[in-house]
Amino acid sequence: MTHKIVSLEPHHLDDVWRIEQAAHAFPWSESLIRKEPGKFAVNLVLQAGDQVVGYCFGQNIVGEATLLNIAVDPAFQGKGYGKVLLEGFIDCLAQGNAEEIWLEVRASNTRAFQLYEALGFNEINRREDYYPTATGREDALIMTYMFM
Repeated sequence: MTHKIVSLEPHHLDDVWRIEQAAHAFPWSESLIRKEPGKFAVNLVLQAGDQVVGYCFGQNIVGEATLLNIAVDPAFQGKGYGKVLLEGFIDCLAQGNAEEIWLEVRASNTRAFQLYEALGFNEINRREDYYPTATGREDALIMTYMFM
């Protein structure tokens, strides 16, 4: 199946909202997902055929980019779509003259951490008790990617 990465448009939002709820134990609010993007937004969707299988929300402000949210539909996880989407995000930011990308990931999300590391992100810090869990809180690992 062919895939492509395109800018997130309003007609994608129902699929993005569905995936957000399915992929995250603590999803963003629907109002945040549907909020009009600001001028620094870098919001993308990954389509397999005509179906939205993943998305990411980011921003690029004067060369400092942030990956705010990324998810792949659970029905399509484990097929390499997360890597494709993240590589597309990095490529888009390179074209936008980003100098670095920052992100936070749950300490327990080892699959995401390993993907970020494999694509060149480095852990640089930790925010203790940052994310809510079913039984309390967990740390956020702060990672950065530097463009050469």
